[in-house]
Amino acid sequence: MPRYALTIEYDGGPFVGWQRQLNGASIQARLEDAVFAVNGARVVVHGAGRTDAGVHALGQVAHVDLVKDWPCDRLRDALNAHLKPDPIAICHVESVSLAFEARFSAIRRHYRYLIDNRRAPLTLTLGRAWHVKWSLDAQAMHEAAQSLLGRHDFTTFRASECQASSPIRTLERLDVRRSGERIEIDVSARSFLHNQVRSIAGSLEHVGSGKWRPADLIAALDARDRKRCGQVAPPQGLYLMAVDYS
Repeated sequence: MPRYALTIEYDGGPFVGWQRQLNGASIQARLEDAVFAVNGARVVVHGAGRTDAGVHALGQVAHVDLVKDWPCDRLRDALNAHLKPDPIAICHVESVSLAFEARFSAIRRHYRYLIDNRRAPLTLTLGRAWHVKWSLDAQAMHEAAQSLLGRHDFTTFRASECQASSPIRTLERLDVRRSGERIEIDVSARSFLHNQVRSIAGSLEHVGSGKWRPADLIAALDARDRKRCGQVAPPQGLYLMAVDYS
């Protein structure tokens, strides 16, 4: 069976998340329905990351095995035709070897968290950013964020129901920058814990608003206690930007 890698963009707002669930529509299930329509057989679409309800993607990657060979451009167009009207798009299709696995072959994942920092209500980015009305110091957030780089026990910044066997993760990048009224938090690592990025973003908001000092962020990390997390930022500001492979 030929294997294909799909690069996928989606608005996570209407879905219960990436993973197939019984309580509502998921991105995985919609993709599998589209694949069935062109493939004639039910198969599993395996994603690189299980994004939560409301989380978006510009560069999610998945792999799927089909019963016959397809030209990549034709497969992309056929899948997109069957995904309408859902806000899911296959941006790129590539033929890959059977050794490729979207999740386990990944060497790095890149996420971005968006904060619209303004008094006025959101319109165009409603449901696609965290609206924070009070002023945030993005430079202070960036400087504090550098203390989280490297290999740490991130127990404080992972969900209590996280199923990862270890809380140890290595953050390779954590940058905070302001562009007008928008604050962007970019974070990269080989893998992440459940709610790790949103927990970090919420705690950095505490630094930006002056509620926390940079030392409070370090103390929260060192405490290895979920109760010390500042807050969990809402899902609508989070985007899976890209996944890297060797």
